[in-house]
Amino acid sequence: MRKVFLTVFYPFLMLFSCKEVKNKPANTSISMNTKSFYNLSMTSIEGEEIQYSQYKGKRVILVNTASECGYTPQYKELQKLHEQNGNKLVVLGFPANNFGAQEPGSDKEISAFCEKNYGVTFQLFKKSDVVGQNKNLVFNWLTDKAQNGWNTEEPQWNFSKYLVSEKGELIKVLSSSVSPLDEQIISGL
Repeated sequence: MRKVFLTVFYPFLMLFSCKEVKNKPANTSISMNTKSFYNLSMTSIEGEEIQYSQYKGKRVILVNTASECGYTPQYKELQKLHEQNGNKLVVLGFPANNFGAQEPGSDKEISAFCEKNYGVTFQLFKKSDVVGQNKNLVFNWLTDKAQNGWNTEEPQWNFSKYLVSEKGELIKVLSSSVSPLDEQIISGL
């Protein structure tokens, strides 16, 4: 019963409890002490180490994903975004079991699910935490003002989105309810 509540009703509660979009404040400059997004790396779902320096000059959208969530159909939109804008925008998916235990599978199961049900070809990473003490290094950067220059907001649910500019600066934080094909993501491409 708890899982049904979390799957069906929690996303609707989140609409009323968190801001849909958070933009980088206009007067915020990145300090010399801020870590570069391009210095990060992480292990892909296939086990390969991915260096983020390869994304220089492109926008990057980072999304924490889950296979059993009410927002799971956003995989289809993320794939469309990847196919239509892959030369200007990189889509990175981070499977996590942090919200409602909605990503219980192994990396192999997650990869097979995404490919079979949504034709996912964009980069997925090894299942990891995106909140809490064991948060992966990428989401640590996304949510630590000392590292990214301004943001401290962690994902509130599955399919939260973080947009990084072509210069490697975090520029937007978007809630789960914002479509990957929303104008706020694709504008300026």
